[in-house]
Amino acid sequence: MANRTFEVIIQKDADGYYVADVPELKGCHTQAKDLNTLQKRIKEVIELCLMDEKDTRVPSKFVGVQLINVTV
Repeated sequence: MANRTFEVIIQKDADGYYVADVPELKGCHTQAKDLNTLQKRIKEVIELCLMDEKDTRVPSKFVGVQLINVTV
């Protein structure tokens, strides 16, 4: 078995849940009330997504985050 590393985007939603998304694996996301639980859950979800990897990989490379100010 080989170790693989994935970029995980974590955000906090309006209800206070942490939401994790793995852009490289289509449909690979989860949520939790705390970061420790989120880390455990996202590892489990990644493993599940990798079981069907041939249909879910979306090659990407994280570039960065920008804040954009618009007037509305």
